[in-house]
Amino acid sequence: MIRDLTVGKPQRVLPLYCLPLLGSILFQQLYNIADSLIAGKCIGEDALAAVGNSYEITLVFLAFAMGCNIGCSVVIARLFGGKRFGDVRTAVHTSLLGSSALCGLLMLLGLLFSVPLLRMLNTPDNVFADSALYLNIYIYGLPFVFLYNVATGIFTALGDSRTPFLFLACSSTANIGMDFLFVSVFRMGVAGLAWATFLCQGISCVLAVFFLLFRLRKLPEEESRIFSFSLLGEIGKIAVPSILQQCSISVGNVLIQRVINGFASGVMAGYSAAIKLNNLFITSANAFATAGSNFTAQNVGAGKPERVRAGYFTALELISVFSLSVAAVYLIKAESLVRFFIRDPSADAVASGTAFLYIVAPFYVMIAAKLAADGVLRGTGRMKQFLLATFTDLVIRVILSYLFSGPFGYAGIWASWPIGWFIAFLMATFFCVRCKEMKKRMPQTAAETKEL
Repeated sequence: MIRDLTVGKPQRVLPLYCLPLLGSILFQQLYNIADSLIAGKCIGEDALAAVGNSYEITLVFLAFAMGCNIGCSVVIARLFGGKRFGDVRTAVHTSLLGSSALCGLLMLLGLLFSVPLLRMLNTPDNVFADSALYLNIYIYGLPFVFLYNVATGIFTALGDSRTPFLFLACSSTANIGMDFLFVSVFRMGVAGLAWATFLCQGISCVLAVFFLLFRLRKLPEEESRIFSFSLLGEIGKIAVPSILQQCSISVGNVLIQRVINGFASGVMAGYSAAIKLNNLFITSANAFATAGSNFTAQNVGAGKPERVRAGYFTALELISVFSLSVAAVYLIKAESLVRFFIRDPSADAVASGTAFLYIVAPFYVMIAAKLAADGVLRGTGRMKQFLLATFTDLVIRVILSYLFSGPFGYAGIWASWPIGWFIAFLMATFFCVRCKEMKKRMPQTAAETKEL
């Protein structure tokens, strides 16, 4: 269902828009969680370490897909808010074609350099073969990853967060079943996990693109084009900084993974389990930031900047409640959650994974507030400020990981997360509150409030 986010009270509009978006991201994370869970439970600790090791590289590819998602989403939301329906159609076609070309280039580079990347990570010999196998199969499925992410970005730009949720709910559930089938019945090992994800992502991608093109037919008829370089440039202004941001995080994680690979494989497995839980929170919290971006972009496009401030505080309230709830669960059930991923875990795996959650989870509300500010910065096109805060977080975490790993062991690496988050939170919030749109308040008269 297409939803106009420029009308109605933000306190009512945003929660209804956020919930399916949050559900979509949670189900999307089930792909990776299911792979790690079944690798650890049905195959063994080395398999979990292999999947976790490859996962850090797959996040680099996913960063490009998510950057395309954000770029097309913000631009199309502005066009939709401004009722420029012909340009909306042109931007959709441009996004699909442009992202396909980028995906082809990344596939070529990925297949050529997957082994050198794994060598660069100091991947232990006992997990190298499975890591390479999992990574290469993932690369074959990159077109599904890209087109699906672009399609969902367009859906959310049009105010429809329910359709992507339905697709992901079905495909993620099917992925869990196929993981069990390929691993437990067909005995395909790590390759079975990768092929199950490949097939399920392919099905969800085809359905998403088909329904997107069908949904566009419901928009009012206006002249449109198959491709527009000017709109590609507008999308690129948002997408490229978003890709750099996502890539910087992924590259930073790869560099941190290199430090972690210097420890025992048990520590690698514990980190693999804990980082999955951490990424589950971060990507889920990003649902509120994405909602804030699209809400902001639609209202800026519609010439209603006074709604941006109310939307930000509503998103901040929602994301804070969510982050505190997740942090409480992680702190109370830390050891059980880590053990849930691994069959017969070693003492190193349990200790390292539990320590990560104990150190990082108390600061979730801080990074959540930073993400809420990011939503406004992206939605208003302030990508330089957005990138500055994100890069600062990354640089601090990477440097401190290398500095602290020697004297403090893996606990020193884990401590770099909240320090980087704190600095980024201060910067992003400062930039956000200085936005001119944030200084405009919604009308307070009874007649104006009724109209809104």
